[in-house]
Amino acid sequence: MLDVRRLKILVILATLLVTGQSLWTQEIPEFDGERSFSYLEDQCDFGPRNPGSAGHSDCLEYIKNHLQQLADSVVTQTFSYVDPYGGETWELSNIIAQFRPELQERIWIAAHWDTRPWADRDRNRQYRKTPILGANDGASGVAVLMELANHLNSDSPPVGIDLVFLDGEDLGKSGDLEYFCNGSRYLARNIPVNRPEYCIVIDMVGDADLVLPMEWNSIRQAPQLVWQLWDEAEKLGLSAFKSRRGQPVEDDHVVLYNEAGIPSVDIIDFEYPNRYRNYWHTLEDTPEKCSAESLWQVGTLLINHIYEKGKDK
Repeated sequence: MLDVRRLKILVILATLLVTGQSLWTQEIPEFDGERSFSYLEDQCDFGPRNPGSAGHSDCLEYIKNHLQQLADSVVTQTFSYVDPYGGETWELSNIIAQFRPELQERIWIAAHWDTRPWADRDRNRQYRKTPILGANDGASGVAVLMELANHLNSDSPPVGIDLVFLDGEDLGKSGDLEYFCNGSRYLARNIPVNRPEYCIVIDMVGDADLVLPMEWNSIRQAPQLVWQLWDEAEKLGLSAFKSRRGQPVEDDHVVLYNEAGIPSVDIIDFEYPNRYRNYWHTLEDTPEKCSAESLWQVGTLLINHIYEKGKDK
């Protein structure tokens, strides 16, 4: 015969099943902005990470070693790229860190880890053929993903998560769009894991004066996801996220959508730090222009977005 306590539990479970309410009660982890910033600094300590450089090969091992200790599976996707400007052949590598790969419902969160081979927008003309350090344009997105990996390892996510580190994003010259986004283009044509429901790309998210409007191409290809993310940011009090339309940016999210049909959103601060002064693709893109607070805001949105998914079930 059932005792009263067991009967109450059965009644509660039956009610939840009938009303469709979630049994998910996992506490959402706290994203560590300071530790994330240390990953940004670590990458910059390798120097420029443009393909073919020592910094590129050193950083590849650094990222892989970090992920192999944390992820359920790490897939390295290596491919060759022939530089159209100099004729050199470079080996590029995408890295995919999978958490709960057995789940069909999946989200990709992506960032490029390579840096620009030329500071072609530098104010000083003599430096315009010099590789950049890429603290914001490259290291910031990777730093957020590396910190996310710590939490995804210790607090099992309610959905499958793939952290995607893309290579060869920044190899084109101005106007040559076909030579940018090489990692995402190769991945879109050779997907080695289960397809995601959608992808969130983060790029240039470390700016100390972070401002994140809704990027226009993201609105065009995944409007519901854009509004969902920015609404979540508002509820969390993340002031960098601005619910207004930003300029269109040709980034990895466009390639993933056009080439593979994956709805993708780009979280990006393209005015670094503002419309009057921009460190983008210059030698001034250095760690002191970035902040742990900015990484925390982006990481906090992403970690809440991931773990709130369980409450929707």
